[in-house]
Amino acid sequence: MTATDTMRTIKIGTRGSQLALCQTEQVRSKIEQAFPDLSFEVITIQTKGDQILRGAIGAIGPGIFTREIEDALLEGQVDLAVHSAKDLACELPKGLVIGAVLAREDPQDCLVTRGGGTLKTIKQGAWIGTTSLRRRSQLKRLRSDLRFAQLRGNIETRLRKIRDGECDGIVLAYAGLKRLGLTDVVTEVFEPEVFLPQAGQGAIAVEIRENDATAKSLTEAINHQPTLTAILAERSFLGGLQGGCQLPVGVFADLDHDRLRLRGAVFSIDGDREVSDVLSGAPQEARQLGFVLAERVLKAGGREILDSIRSG
Repeated sequence: MTATDTMRTIKIGTRGSQLALCQTEQVRSKIEQAFPDLSFEVITIQTKGDQILRGAIGAIGPGIFTREIEDALLEGQVDLAVHSAKDLACELPKGLVIGAVLAREDPQDCLVTRGGGTLKTIKQGAWIGTTSLRRRSQLKRLRSDLRFAQLRGNIETRLRKIRDGECDGIVLAYAGLKRLGLTDVVTEVFEPEVFLPQAGQGAIAVEIRENDATAKSLTEAINHQPTLTAILAERSFLGGLQGGCQLPVGVFADLDHDRLRLRGAVFSIDGDREVSDVLSGAPQEARQLGFVLAERVLKAGGREILDSIRSG
């Protein structure tokens, strides 16, 4: 970076929720450590997903929590965009790239229940609040008697609805609760081997303009390469399925020294069918591993499940 660059005020775009602002502060703090002469301005942007709080996420379309922020980035209104990596569409808008991801927080899903019960002990026919088909299908696979309520809103809103008795339990990303210091409400944490997370879950992504040299320098300084490698593999798997958060698809990449292990699955909505596979390879082949695993899952029956969901 040049002396002129270090005098700039870096504008960071983000959603306005408490979690989004917490994640943005983590990004800002890390950049400031590397470039102490910089100043920052955080610009909150309301997305379509923040405005429409009823109905399933899949019915609204991809990028519902990112598109307006990405538009601001493309238009030069902000220099960096901070997202939960799991919210990013498989295909980013032309001209934008992921500049960095921070070290991944816990990628697991967790259960919060009104009475403190676990998935095994919660009452028969309990109502679980979630709009995610991925979560619904896996919950159905584990407990076929469960019923589901559409539940949207930020973490604080969802927890309040539990307290108000609108449902018996909710499933959330454990990372968000950890970042907000709210893990005391968690009644069970699901291991990825039992309950596959969403691609990118637990990671904070920083999106930049592809041709912005200054933003590239900033993000390179804070990037956690092992996490980026895992995220690239997971996103490639999702892209290979032409899927997103609107489909019942789970994936998790685990990097152990010089081996990347990727597990992915497609679930039927009723929880009766699961097509999964595991693939390992070199970290440098992260993207290719994701695409190959997706093709294997599709050929093994995943295509039939997804075609049925899309046509229904």
